[in-house]
Amino acid sequence: MSPVAPELTLPEELLLLALDPQRGKPYCRNRFLEYGVAGAVLAELELRGRISGQLGRIRVINPLAPEVPLLAQVLGSLPPPDKGRLMGGVSAKRWIRRTGRHVEELCLEHLVGRSLLRRETRRFLGLLPYHRHPAADPALPAAVRERFAATEAVGFPDPRGRTLAALVSAIGLSGAVAQGGLRSRSTMRGLVRDEWTAYAVRQNVHQDKANRSGSGVGGGSGAGGGSGGDD
Repeated sequence: MSPVAPELTLPEELLLLALDPQRGKPYCRNRFLEYGVAGAVLAELELRGRISGQLGRIRVINPLAPEVPLLAQVLGSLPPPDKGRLMGGVSAKRWIRRTGRHVEELCLEHLVGRSLLRRETRRFLGLLPYHRHPAADPALPAAVRERFAATEAVGFPDPRGRTLAALVSAIGLSGAVAQGGLRSRSTMRGLVRDEWTAYAVRQNVHQDKANRSGSGVGGGSGAGGGSGGDD
């Protein structure tokens, strides 16, 4: 069985939880997964002491580039540390909404480059190309799920596990991942408000749902999307 930690970052773990290892299709809406991956990158940077979330804003507190190229790239794109200004940094919600697709693609490329995922190009209606990302070795996503289930069984006691659980809930993935039924999913929903990155993700998910409801148009997510889910 392939090892999980410390080689995998939070966004990588989230992607391996979210993608069907055989078909490479997300278990949740793809746009929601984009938000989740962007939030997971922010959460990883916070766990590494590079950023903090204050008043719904991302603030760089240590500009030293992490060793992981993706994290270094994202950190370098954020405004440098401000000098005590109350409204310094950038809005977490807006940053996630604006960069989610790009950040998810960078994470997928990183996983493909490490030979942990494969990239398959398909065509919608024989015309529009889109990608699927099945696992190169099904043992790795299985190991990620086992690790998540073990953390879930003991109530998500560590900060990393709580953050991942909150992100899973925020993007509507808990139904496909959680093993503990409604009680566990309720616990995971409660974690979202405590984790600022997951809360910003959920704000974007709810905005999309409200927009679809307001337009009166039923929602598939297109060729690259997933099947949806509740949060």
